[in-house]
Amino acid sequence: MKNLFDLTGKVAIVTGGSRGIGRAICERLAQHGAKVVVSSRKLDACQEVVDGIKANGGTAMAIACNIGRKPELQALVDQTVAAYGPVDILVCNAAVNPYFGPSQDIPDESYDRIMNSNVRSNLWLSQMTIPSMAERGGGSVIIVSSIGGFRGSPRLGIYGVSKAADMQLARALAVEWGPSGVRVNAIAPGLVKTDFARALWEDPVNLKKRTRDTPLLRIGEPDEIAGAAVFLASPASGFMTGQSMVIDGGVLAGPPFNADE
Repeated sequence: MKNLFDLTGKVAIVTGGSRGIGRAICERLAQHGAKVVVSSRKLDACQEVVDGIKANGGTAMAIACNIGRKPELQALVDQTVAAYGPVDILVCNAAVNPYFGPSQDIPDESYDRIMNSNVRSNLWLSQMTIPSMAERGGGSVIIVSSIGGFRGSPRLGIYGVSKAADMQLARALAVEWGPSGVRVNAIAPGLVKTDFARALWEDPVNLKKRTRDTPLLRIGEPDEIAGAAVFLASPASGFMTGQSMVIDGGVLAGPPFNADE
């Protein structure tokens, strides 16, 4: 082993890979030697990421996929295997949040879309890839959750429920597949500067409150989550499974000072 973070020759699928955290994960996995399949609903956006990876000497390809459609997920896996070989690393990053408000008022269709896209799609992808990993003696599944899975929220309650479910899904799969050498972990980011979370950080008032309550006094950057994904995908985390890595600037630890000070 050259180094603990060497991913040379490994095949990775990253959903929601065209922007934000997903894009950073794609770029960093490729930088460490993985062959990366960049996936999201928009092929042109994925291709832009692929072009950047190739320009830096990496290996990548783009495949469009809507995570809410099981046949498209299966096609994503099949095309990956046909092009690069069996999947070694699965990063379930794509998620949706079509509703922003109290859970009392959430429409049934919004609830179903959140839970199905954020949880069921991850189960589907795991079912499609983990058996092959197990046959080959190992692999890594990484589910991008959120600190919203640890905390209640007056406007993102059901999104938080889905992210809590993602962390439990990681634990369940870790127990089921650990004996076969497959590791399953989750990453729970705090507020990160992405388009997906724009509503949370673009408002100066909300941003001030959030950074005030964060020991590091700032929000995160996508690359700061990508580093964790590289760790979880690599031999460096070989004895780690069923865990949820919190990367939130210290939010869950507590505020750095009294709000009234």
